[in-house]
Amino acid sequence: MTTIVTTIDTIDSALRSLSLSIHDHPELMFEEHYAHDTLTEFMESHGFLVTRHYLGLQTAWRAEFTHGKGGRTIGVNAEMDALPLIGHACGHNLIAVSGVGVAVAIKSALLAHNVSGKVVLLGTPGEEGGAGKITLLERGGYDGMHACLMCHPSAGSPNSSSTGSCLAMQPIDVEFFGHSAHAGNAPWEGANALDAAFLAYSNVSVLRQQIKPNHRVTGIIQGCKGAANVIPDYAQMHWLLRAPDRDQLQRLSERVEACFRGAVIATGCRLKITQGKPYHDLRQNTALGRYFSQTMGNCFGMCTRQVPFGASTDFGNVSYEMPSLHPSFAIPTQPHGGNHTPAFAISARSIEAHKVCMTVTKGLAWTGFLVLADDQFYTEVRDEYQRTLGALDAR
Repeated sequence: MTTIVTTIDTIDSALRSLSLSIHDHPELMFEEHYAHDTLTEFMESHGFLVTRHYLGLQTAWRAEFTHGKGGRTIGVNAEMDALPLIGHACGHNLIAVSGVGVAVAIKSALLAHNVSGKVVLLGTPGEEGGAGKITLLERGGYDGMHACLMCHPSAGSPNSSSTGSCLAMQPIDVEFFGHSAHAGNAPWEGANALDAAFLAYSNVSVLRQQIKPNHRVTGIIQGCKGAANVIPDYAQMHWLLRAPDRDQLQRLSERVEACFRGAVIATGCRLKITQGKPYHDLRQNTALGRYFSQTMGNCFGMCTRQVPFGASTDFGNVSYEMPSLHPSFAIPTQPHGGNHTPAFAISARSIEAHKVCMTVTKGLAWTGFLVLADDQFYTEVRDEYQRTLGALDAR
């Protein structure tokens, strides 16, 4: 632990500068060019072998360090993207520098304790709806990893973290096609696509009364530049459906899509539904989580609980493929200033948030190093993953 703590303390000011630099240059999904260049240069300067524009994604990257022969591979993730209009209101600047800190600290520990193994840090673009990790997963970006780690800031009780799960999510794009007509002279000749969209929205609003409390359905009607005296022949909506697991999400999706089809029947329009890549629920590895929680409590006095997180992450798909840990940690926030608010963007650049992030980074790095250094611990991690996988298959 001393090597981990010393390494992160040594690069603390550099990580703080990286965090502020990324925060001050917010970039939307798959446009994280500044973050890509800044972070890859930093990793190269710390002795990592860097692959830019990884696996065909222009803003994805991979940084790896290997010591000795054989050994296991620990994966780490660094998110980089911001949100439209409100910048780093989910704190991905903190996630990025935490990933960097974890990787550099594990490298130092491998060298200091002469442990054979590899640490791989992936720069994963497009988490905010772009499913960047899922694309990297499909293209082999996580192949060879024995476990994978990352963390995420949130609002919550001071000096606390959580290894609870989060919701599975299904993005859906909906298009309604109608027929235009003069709105004053011959409206009966038209089929109003905008009416179909509003009916669909109303149908879903009614459905919400009959869905479970831990299910979520949210959507927007996307912009239209048509004139008020023309019956709209096109309308587009974007929806996010969430549920605690994949099976429940599928059933919820079927009910929501029925709301869209009902609007089509009522208006005489045509319908096109396009499902995006689903985000799976987060399967936290209990062996990794247990050790991380003990480390945070015993070494840093931080309370770690298993509090469910109502958001979703493409890291959930990674957690289905290998032992994974994705703790969230509380940073100081204003009242009603949680994730995805302008106030959280301000909180994510505070020195207080950085200090908490570095503490969690130390615990995460130590947990990751133990996967490489301790055969018995890794066996527990692997066995727990296989038990969870077996339970999922039996469901």
